[in-house]
Amino acid sequence: MSTDRTVVVYGAYGHTGRFVVAELLERGWIPVLSGRDAGKLAALGDAFPGLERRLASVEDPASLDRALAGAMGVINCAGPFLDSAAPMIEAALRARIHYLDVSAEQQAVLDVFDRFSGAAKAAAVTVIPAMAFYGGLADLLATAALGDWPDADAIDIAVALDSWHPTAGTRLTGARNHYRRLVIAGGKLEPLADPPPSRRWTFPEPFGSQDMIALPFSEIVTLSRHVRSAEVHSYMNLAPLKDLRDPHTPPPAPADAHGRSSQTFAVETRVRRGGQTRRALALGRDIYAVTAPLVVEAMERIGDGRGKANGVLAPGEAFDAQDFLESLPALHLAFPDR
Repeated sequence: MSTDRTVVVYGAYGHTGRFVVAELLERGWIPVLSGRDAGKLAALGDAFPGLERRLASVEDPASLDRALAGAMGVINCAGPFLDSAAPMIEAALRARIHYLDVSAEQQAVLDVFDRFSGAAKAAAVTVIPAMAFYGGLADLLATAALGDWPDADAIDIAVALDSWHPTAGTRLTGARNHYRRLVIAGGKLEPLADPPPSRRWTFPEPFGSQDMIALPFSEIVTLSRHVRSAEVHSYMNLAPLKDLRDPHTPPPAPADAHGRSSQTFAVETRVRRGGQTRRALALGRDIYAVTAPLVVEAMERIGDGRGKANGVLAPGEAFDAQDFLESLPALHLAFPDR
């Protein structure tokens, strides 16, 4: 297995992929640009001159093997992950390198745990799906809030966005993902109720009190793998869903020198046990941009030995959750009950 700082970014020319490439460069890694579209790959090479480009398709295993040669890990940013995760993980296992992705898709993450846990452990590599804003951030916040509690009665996760300008990849993934959403109820994965439950949630300013609707993402699956809780439910405020459901909502537009949009977010987790509640809160900007420090910090910790184990792992299972979160300047954190 390679021990250098070369990481392949598959789907590097996508909106999130570009943020990941820039984050890797800022931290002194050597990104290899990869994807299936030669024209987009060439254009990205013009934006990041000097970086190697490797054309590859998930439908061509040999091309994936060539793309991953000599790297210590791969970050898969090419959704829908229902289509890309399995062939990319198979290639990573053949190369004996680490794999991270940024999937919000519950079924894709379930498939990764079910199909690859034994093989990843046998290959002594780390595989972490959903190491992103959706999935990873809530998993880490809930794990940090849980702290030294061995289990929980309930975990509630609330996401507030001031707007949501979806990327083309987000829209494609939504169209591809026809599976029913899951929650944890009675200690096991169960389908989300139809119609989904609603509630009010009070966030810090600028969001304040918000109407919320149940909308679980991949954090439900990751938490089910390493946290014992009778109930886990996730909610989102209504304004961004109106944007998402409007086909005329434009993609995100850069609003600063780093290419981040002006979108702001809040994510809060509340963990309840025996009449007590612990909370963890993260505030930040641009759900796509903030995925880059999350996934690159994970690769950094895997590379320097701060990851806890090999195999297929949830984010909060793989790392010291609070230490991980506090290392990210892109997040404003609060643990009000500590």
